[in-house]
Amino acid sequence: MFAPPPPPPYNTVQMHRPPSFYHADSVSSPPLHTVPVQAVWAWNFDQECTILRSFAVGARYVAVDVHYPGIVHHPGKDHNALTPEQRYALVKANVDALKPLQVGIAVCDRHGGIQAWEFNLCDFRRHSDPHDANSLAYLDGRGLDFDTLAKHGVDARRLGAMLLSFSGLIGHWHGLSWVTYAGAYHVAYLIKVVTGGRPLPNDVAGFVSAVRHFLGDQVYDVAGMAADCPALPVGLERIAAHLGFHPPWGSSMLAAAAGVRALQVFKRLEYGEFAGDVGRYRGLLKGLHY
Repeated sequence: MFAPPPPPPYNTVQMHRPPSFYHADSVSSPPLHTVPVQAVWAWNFDQECTILRSFAVGARYVAVDVHYPGIVHHPGKDHNALTPEQRYALVKANVDALKPLQVGIAVCDRHGGIQAWEFNLCDFRRHSDPHDANSLAYLDGRGLDFDTLAKHGVDARRLGAMLLSFSGLIGHWHGLSWVTYAGAYHVAYLIKVVTGGRPLPNDVAGFVSAVRHFLGDQVYDVAGMAADCPALPVGLERIAAHLGFHPPWGSSMLAAAAGVRALQVFKRLEYGEFAGDVGRYRGLLKGLHY
């Protein structure tokens, strides 16, 4: 069993006022037919965790997307020529070495309602922690402010403790389906967060066991599902737009928005006009790309 370390208290900090970087326009009403994204910082962490737990009582699907500072370990040959163990070793080397920046969680309840949270993490320091410069430039261009993360974000261990012991989402006994897009890294970082930053298991079998322990047997990768639908374009944002989904509101280009899109596309592929093409992706990790 892949046992986590004892979690620290998740609710050790509580602030009641938004800090100076929080702008009033971010609390205006969302447009119709969009899913709002709630940005979570240290100051509103406790409040949003309580809302998340309340919504998770009726959860059926959960999507996860993690923003991280690129890849610093690369294969010595064509990625497509790697064995599954070699691909996993590459994922492990990068996830063990790097610190996540954001964790986006989108939850769909049994009535089809979706809520999303974007947990901004404070642990990364761009001047001292390993990263890929091109990846940081890309995220900066999408609106990610690394200084604000460092000053006002949530410690990853605190987030992991909340997800593990309070959220009602983590644990195979909950019977939820988890969704991601091109998701080996996203799932791997989630496992790292909920285990308090521990190194990932040493091999694919250990990783699959950890995923089964924390997330259950139903883990889907939308990229693999969409690949069997030739009418769809490539890329999550293009697929979502092609299927007619409006961009999420509140953080339309960052981690939680990607989780919302993955969840929306998954539901359309699973139950919509493409349902006959994706049945074989049911079950543990069959769609995950290493």
